[in-house]
Amino acid sequence: MTSPVTFTLEATDGMARRGRIDTHRGAINTPAFMPVGTAGTVKGLYPEQVRETGADILLGNTYHLMLRPGAERVARLGGLHEFMDWARPILTDSGGFQVMSLAKLRKLTEKGVTFRSHIDGSAHELTPERSIEIQKLLDSDIIMQLDECIALPAEHREIERAMELSLRWAQRSKDAFAEAPGRALFGIVQGGDDPELRARSAAGLQDIGFHGYSIGGLAVGEPQEVMFRVLSDLTPLMPQDRPRYLMGVGKPDDILGGIERGVDMFDCVHPTRAGRHGHAYTRFGVINLKNARHKDDHRPLDEASPNPNCRRFSRAYLHHLVKAEEMLGAMLLSQINLHYYQELTAGARTAISAGRMADFAVETRNGWARGDLPPLA
Repeated sequence: MTSPVTFTLEATDGMARRGRIDTHRGAINTPAFMPVGTAGTVKGLYPEQVRETGADILLGNTYHLMLRPGAERVARLGGLHEFMDWARPILTDSGGFQVMSLAKLRKLTEKGVTFRSHIDGSAHELTPERSIEIQKLLDSDIIMQLDECIALPAEHREIERAMELSLRWAQRSKDAFAEAPGRALFGIVQGGDDPELRARSAAGLQDIGFHGYSIGGLAVGEPQEVMFRVLSDLTPLMPQDRPRYLMGVGKPDDILGGIERGVDMFDCVHPTRAGRHGHAYTRFGVINLKNARHKDDHRPLDEASPNPNCRRFSRAYLHHLVKAEEMLGAMLLSQINLHYYQELTAGARTAISAGRMADFAVETRNGWARGDLPPLA
């Protein structure tokens, strides 16, 4: 499969990898975290603010955009990049996960899934072919195959059925994709927490051939140690010369563990969602600004942070904004969180190149464990 994007593996340290994905809209430095612009916006931030956090690429959501404002309308208006004023790469998911988790009265068949919108109850059908068509209409740079993602724990026969269906849909997704100039198509490895099913899925996808390979069906209810075990077993079976993307993950400790196990790309709504709920991520771990202990605290979140917003505002002010439900509080904390996620992945890239990923991981986890309370006198 001729690749419209190129992946360069620049350095390794243990299983961890540093690389670069080159697209016609710009380079993506990996390990990379992709902020989620569900409905054509990263909640609470202007596009230029998202870029200033260090993000090279955004994720757009097929399910939400097909329902509102509609993929055909976005195409008529110049595509998603022009629509939301984001000139850099965009990856779109296939919509399958949201159909399974959000849609009403859904019915799954070999052909695809029919469902009713969670917004207005209108009827829709999503097939592998239609998912690819929608993502092309959105003018996505990296397109995902349609798959079936089931929650864990689940019975073996159900995990196997969904994995095999996802493989058949992978072939149909590739057939529908054909060769799309400037775009890449990623397959999705399924198989739950079963190493044999994961291996079969990975091998089947490589037989079909994709520009990159994603890992789906994790962070869907299983403990973190199960996710890490799956990754440790799976990534050695994935191509070395193609990007690896762990879908929907996660919190900083999930991302750090994924990087240690050879993952290149991550996405999650968590940093902005946490910001809207009064939580800030820093090198001290997560700080709950709702807590009363902050109301008279003149200290900034982190006086040594490269992010000006971490140095500019006191914890007392941020606490006030959160308690008063002022929108500025959600905006500031969302920006702070996205900036920290980019600091984390940038720090990992530097550490991998220097051959000190293990030290970086220990130092980072020690910082989280120490927390943000001042030392006792």
